[in-house]
Amino acid sequence: MHRPLRPITSFDDILAVLVADMVATMYAADGVGLAANQIGVDAAVFVFDCPDDDHNHVRGVVCNPALELPEGKDRKLDDSEEGCLSLPGVFADCARPDSATVHGMDYTGSAVTYTGTGLLARCLQHETDHLYGTVFADRLPERARKQLLQQAEELAADYAPGWPVRYG
Repeated sequence: MHRPLRPITSFDDILAVLVADMVATMYAADGVGLAANQIGVDAAVFVFDCPDDDHNHVRGVVCNPALELPEGKDRKLDDSEEGCLSLPGVFADCARPDSATVHGMDYTGSAVTYTGTGLLARCLQHETDHLYGTVFADRLPERARKQLLQQAEELAADYAPGWPVRYG
């Protein structure tokens, strides 16, 4: 989970099957996003299905994402609770910009751009982080990170090995 993933270069049936599997896994795990490395695949792609601040439900696929965050006076942090399917059952407050835009390609190779606020902004940042080797616990202060990881270890027996699932 702590290394950048291989960029997507082939937008083929193999990628389409991977994306379909990721969407099914995300829904089965009651998640709002899932990155390929969470199912053991070295590919820079994530899927999401998440509401924004206005309760608009946005879903999509992003390959090779580039994240754009507000800067200067436009940058406002939201210190809300965050969780991750890779650390099931635990949550911690994590400060992130309250809006975000991600540019990339869908599973067919067409250009996509998603802009979100609230939970959608958090999701776009969280999933893009995964593809570049960062997990949300890395963004926490050391003490909070240690507590989160300890809680995750205590709950690990409640989840199957390889949670949420291993691909292939």
